[in-house]
Amino acid sequence: MLKKNPIENLHFYLVFPNIFGFKGGIQVYSIFLLKALQDLYPHANYDVFLKYDQRDLIKQHNANFLDSTKFHYFGHIPRRLQTIFFAIKIIIFGVIQRPNVVISTHVNYATACYILKLISGVSYWVIAHGLEAWEIESSTTKLALQKADKIISVSNYTRLRLIEKMNVNADKITILPNTFDINKFQISSKPTNLLKKYKLTHEQPVILTVSRMGRMAQYKGYDKIIQSLVKVRSQIPNVHFILAGKGDDLPRVKELVSSLNLDSCVTLAGFVPDEELCDYYNLCDVFAMPSKGEGFGIVYLEALACGKPVLAGNQDGSIDPLAKGKLGCLVDPDNVKEIADNLIQILQGNYSNPVVYQPEYLRQRTIEAFEFNQFRTNVAKLVGDL
Repeated sequence: MLKKNPIENLHFYLVFPNIFGFKGGIQVYSIFLLKALQDLYPHANYDVFLKYDQRDLIKQHNANFLDSTKFHYFGHIPRRLQTIFFAIKIIIFGVIQRPNVVISTHVNYATACYILKLISGVSYWVIAHGLEAWEIESSTTKLALQKADKIISVSNYTRLRLIEKMNVNADKITILPNTFDINKFQISSKPTNLLKKYKLTHEQPVILTVSRMGRMAQYKGYDKIIQSLVKVRSQIPNVHFILAGKGDDLPRVKELVSSLNLDSCVTLAGFVPDEELCDYYNLCDVFAMPSKGEGFGIVYLEALACGKPVLAGNQDGSIDPLAKGKLGCLVDPDNVKEIADNLIQILQGNYSNPVVYQPEYLRQRTIEAFEFNQFRTNVAKLVGDL
């Protein structure tokens, strides 16, 4: 009698914030992780716990999932009870089903995983992205992170911060960088429809930032770009800045733009759907997000895959996608003058690193380091440890 391949008996619990509603960096990472696992282990069973998604949202997406995938939604539950129901279901189902591993893509859900392990011995892994993982205030969450069987960091920078600030055992940390869809992000000319929409000329220099615009996301540095425009305009009068994103920081941003008399050269584009992002990257002449709290930054990969010069901060995980500055420009994220000077150099074509003007080179290097096939191979190595 043939023995059944143990891989076919794998049972994964995946704990995500959401994947069908709002999509930030953690959500995109979660989707790629699920896709990689299902590509690798099509005969495994999957229970996916989605804290903020609601059942009907899946109908709005064309994603294909294995029949063995069971989604558990909590978005319909009142916020004051949501966390409790979310944790209880993970723990109760885990005790009954005994999955091989629980993988949480947000550190805040590690506590439920830790309790499940205490009760039933089920292993759990936690994905560490950025500020949410290295600035934990809850002692319980911090303990749950420290007790994880494996911590997966999205960048070298995040790994170092976990060791220094969270007192995490370095041997537990494995790096699994972000990835991107190479087919979705391609090099192309400036889209005519967007030039017309924003009343821009083809030759007009465009700076782009794509970012969540919440009050807790000010570390991404979009306000520093706005402040830098005063000097940039003095050298490049027809420059235009497009800030794409939404959030509760928008009123402050509007006030800042008006106070600097920049209304004519700044467009607040609002939320841009996934299917339109590539056009926005191709519209710009430089992508700029001088963050100082980024765990990695998928947007940098997307911009580089479109062959665009990228300006990022030199104090966080942005260093990784830009290969420590070999593929772009790294600046002090708090230095508005430095940001302005480098934007001027890039837009005037005299930036010191010539590779920023080589679109195919930027794309190819980014693909080699971060394409999905590489991500999936690294996931296979991680699961092999089971």
